[in-house]
Amino acid sequence: MSLDINQLVLHQLIKRDEQTLEVVLRDSLLEIEPVVQEMIEELHRVYSAKNKAYGLFNEESELAEALRLQRKGEENFLGFSRAATVRLKDELAKYPFAEGGTVLFCHYRYLAVDYLLIAVLSSCNSMWVNDSLDVSSTRYLDIPHADIIARIDLTEWETAPDSLRYLTFLKGRVGRKVSDFFMDFLGAQEGLNAKVQNKGLLQAVDDFCEASDMGKQERQTCREQVYSYCNEQLQSGEEIALTELAEELPSLGDQNFAQFTEEKGYELAETFPADRSTLRQLMKYSGSGGGLTVNFDAKLLGERIFWDPATDTLTIKGTPPNLRDQLQRRASEK
Repeated sequence: MSLDINQLVLHQLIKRDEQTLEVVLRDSLLEIEPVVQEMIEELHRVYSAKNKAYGLFNEESELAEALRLQRKGEENFLGFSRAATVRLKDELAKYPFAEGGTVLFCHYRYLAVDYLLIAVLSSCNSMWVNDSLDVSSTRYLDIPHADIIARIDLTEWETAPDSLRYLTFLKGRVGRKVSDFFMDFLGAQEGLNAKVQNKGLLQAVDDFCEASDMGKQERQTCREQVYSYCNEQLQSGEEIALTELAEELPSLGDQNFAQFTEEKGYELAETFPADRSTLRQLMKYSGSGGGLTVNFDAKLLGERIFWDPATDTLTIKGTPPNLRDQLQRRASEK
């Protein structure tokens, strides 16, 4: 992995009791040893694989102002991180779910892009067996389940300050307003909404097929082409680019798909991140409620599966063998 760590420091937030959150600040940067390199590479992989929200700094963001000074050389990285950790502690202490953790600040470069990664990592207890086959307890950083993370694309922030997406963050686990305090600490707001962009893309594809007067099979082929391209982008960590996608699809007269979306005013960004759950709707129908869950390939509608909108009835011709076996066994009990 071509990941070069520039500067890295760790601090600690310790929860002493229900009301007290103590901060322990490191007084030097970490040496970039192999184990440190491995830790950041793992954190980078874990973060890159998760669905993220996109945002930008507010005009009054204290963190953004401090980061500007640090980038200009008016403050060193250690001092910046120490002051930011104190602000994080003060912000986190406002919330009843406040917990301690290891606060990480890492400036690194990956694929010619500079990033600042900020994370609060929890520690877990576990056990290990030594060479003498004795069992001992140990603690480790729970990087795979980290959910308090934000990453700033420093390159984009400094070259395109009007961007709506140079800051990314995780929204946290359900039931915890993790993103609330972290966004307050960052002084940031949500920007580009990837899910909304993907839903807009799906609507544009359906309208494009309709405007092109495509038949049922042609529409399905078009959706499959869109899904294939978007899934490839998702798997490779790249974004959906409308001009590239347009090259995969037939034109509507003299107008390609990208031009169609611009003319019709779908307000799609030229490039945007792929959202796996939304794109899946190109290939499958799914839904659940009232004790019923239905999931099937879109191409089966009208072939083996039929929907009557007048009666809201779904008819399935030919059930899956494992389902049929269960039905037969239950029927024999009567």
